[in-house]
Amino acid sequence: MDFSGRVALVTGASQGIGRACALKLAAKGASVAVAARNEQKLNELVQEIGSAGGKAAAIMIDIADEEQIKSGIKSAIAQFGKVDILVNNAGITRDQLVMRMKRADWDSVLQTNLTSAYLCIQQVISSMLKQRWGRIINITSVFGQMGQAGQANYASSKAGLIGLTMAIAREVGSRSITCNAVAPGFIETAMTAALGDEFKQTAVKQIPLGRVGASEDVANAVAFLASDEASYITGHVLNVNGGMLMG
Repeated sequence: MDFSGRVALVTGASQGIGRACALKLAAKGASVAVAARNEQKLNELVQEIGSAGGKAAAIMIDIADEEQIKSGIKSAIAQFGKVDILVNNAGITRDQLVMRMKRADWDSVLQTNLTSAYLCIQQVISSMLKQRWGRIINITSVFGQMGQAGQANYASSKAGLIGLTMAIAREVGSRSITCNAVAPGFIETAMTAALGDEFKQTAVKQIPLGRVGASEDVANAVAFLASDEASYITGHVLNVNGGMLMG
């Protein structure tokens, strides 16, 4: 996989899966616009990519803010000239049983996890259409496929990403633009680090491969779907869950 000459934009790139995706794409030759709210972490990532001989730029975006998405992606295109690969990774959780869930927590999760992906796609799609090449990869979740108690907002947002993926794949396929999703299972990240040991042990028992996944496992799948080797795959959900959900 060689991404020389390609430009990638990764949201939620300051940590976890987004950071791993940015590093993987840069290592394969892509110039990477890394987007998130944490300026310090973004600058550290840009420096790390640069030290390894890659090219990257930090784009400060609060993904829940439509105007910041528009201005941030406009800035990225101004710096790099285009966006070939979009990785919609930014996401949050606001867990609570549905009977106690506040409307604000529903709205914030849907806005951050789903609406932001639609807005980012809107901002890059004209660039992809002009060059008749593009890769859109949405990071969904195994819980968007099977549900999870206490995560009605999160599961709904991730299930929505799957529908969005398929709709966009149909809209732009004739222009050699693919749109796919990656559905991680239990991945060791800052988001899952806050969960208790008992929960983690229970989760591992549900995984046939017998281990929690790493961010790099997801990044490898993203890199494949972004590559020319995956040019005949679109509208697909690639499960990276250790066998937690099959079929």
